[in-house]
Formats: sequence, structure tokens, C-alpha cells
Amino acid sequence: MDLRLVIVSGLSGSGKTNALKCFEDLGFFCVDNLPPPLLPVFADLCTQSSAGITKVAVGIDIRERDFLRDFLTIAERLKRDGYHCELIFFEANDEVLVRRFSETRRPHPLAKNMPILEGIQKEREQLAELKKRSDRIIDTSAFTIQQLKDVIAQYYLDQGEIRKPSISVISFGYKYGIPYETDLLFDVRFLQNPNFVSELKPLSGEDPSVQEYVFRKPEADRFIELVKSFLAFLVPFYEKEGRPYLTMAIGCTGGRHRSVAMARRLHDDLKAAHYQVVLRHRDVNRER
Repeated sequence: MDLRLVIVSGLSGSGKTNALKCFEDLGFFCVDNLPPPLLPVFADLCTQSSAGITKVAVGIDIRERDFLRDFLTIAERLKRDGYHCELIFFEANDEVLVRRFSETRRPHPLAKNMPILEGIQKEREQLAELKKRSDRIIDTSAFTIQQLKDVIAQYYLDQGEIRKPSISVISFGYKYGIPYETDLLFDVRFLQNPNFVSELKPLSGEDPSVQEYVFRKPEADRFIELVKSFLAFLVPFYEKEGRPYLTMAIGCTGGRHRSVAMARRLHDDLKAAHYQVVLRHRDVNRER
């Protein structure tokens, strides 16, 4: 089948609606809140359409246990029928989800008579199996709308529109966990730590004084050069395989100083070398 079907699901407040808008911008035909039993009929109609629909993104909310079981069965059937069917699961951490619902003043769908956090945790439990069966998991905790669009574009933009794989560089803190979407992982905890310098501690790795401190020792520049050499070797193989994206995660202890400075330098150097590159600092603004 020529139809590419992306099913968008995940936690309430994790950005599913915004994700569908991003898919629409990429030329996908989008439908939100389609009942799972209608998926096979909808897919058949798209393949028979005279409008030449080849890319579809469908938003589905699944909270009822029976509904979830039916959906998983339907998704497997679509794959067996030859459809290029992919399930993408959006999530965010509890703190971010609580803040988003508070800012929008919308009730959580599972917390009408309980605190928002309890509703979030209940939904997280109910969707655990769906997350486990997903083809891709995207954590939107630290995303802006533009960053979400950039990430979706890296994964779902037509390969013919990309000359080189688009590279996403993510800084993070190991104490908060490794990003789900990581392809290549680099640990920069071997570098001298600005966190132990009183005047640098409250700053981030985007600050020139922190960058100067991190790159004071030659091993920092040497690390950057080795990573760039590795990418020069690796990227042609990604191109050959037709893979349009590559996600690199650079981690230090807290994700505020060393990883941020190194990710910034790597981003700037890759951009100067004409790579398509996106930078995201996942943990830089976390409360300490």
C-alpha cells in the first residue's frame, strides 16, 4: 500500500493536537478523534480517493481498557493488510502536564472529581501498554511549538526533500534520565564542572563565561573534533539507508552547564558545515 498512516496518541496535555497541526503543515491529511473501529474503513477510503491521499495522520484518544484492546488488534490488522502504519506516543513529565492544564484552565479528562495529578497518573497507568507497543515515543516536556514541529519534520518529512539527515542535538542531565529518542549518546561528565564555581553555578552553558570555562581545557575542543569526524563517517551511511534524521544526546550530571555548552558548540559547528541541525536543551531550566 502507498498510504502512510501515522496514528497519534499519548497522554492528555502532551501536545497531540499541536502535533497534528505540525503533520498538516508537512502535507499530511489529518483527522482528530477518529474512533478506532473506523480506522480500517478510513484507510480504505484514503487509498481509493481520487485526491491522491498518500500521507495521513490520525489523532486517537484511548482510555477505556476495552477500547485499547480493540485498537491494538485493529492496528496489527492494518499492518498485516499491507498498510505502512506507525503509532507515535506523546508524553510529558507530571510537573509539565500539571502546569499545562493549570495554564489552560482545562480539566483533565480523568480528573473531574480528583486532583489533576491523580488523573495524570491514572491515565499514565492506563496507557502503559499502548506506550509499550508504540513505534515511537516523543517526550514534549521541554518543547516549544517550533521545536515540536522541527522534531516531527525530522521524522516525517519526505526523504526527497532532505539532502542530508537532519540532526537533532539534545543536552540533558543524567539525573533526569536519558532522552527516549536518542540514537547517539555522549557523556561529557569528564569535563571540569562549572557547577563548583560560585559565580558560574547560577548560569547556564549558553553563557559565554561558562563556555569559556568548559573549553579552557584542550579535551573539550578535542571531543568536539572527534564527534564531528565520527559524524562525517556516519552520515553517508544514514543517507544510503534513506534515514532522514539522527538524534544526538549530550549529557552531564544536571544538564545545565557542560552538556549545554558542548551541545551549543556542536550545533554551531554542524550548522556552519551546512548540516540541517536543531538544538534543544531539555533540562537547562529545571528547578535545582
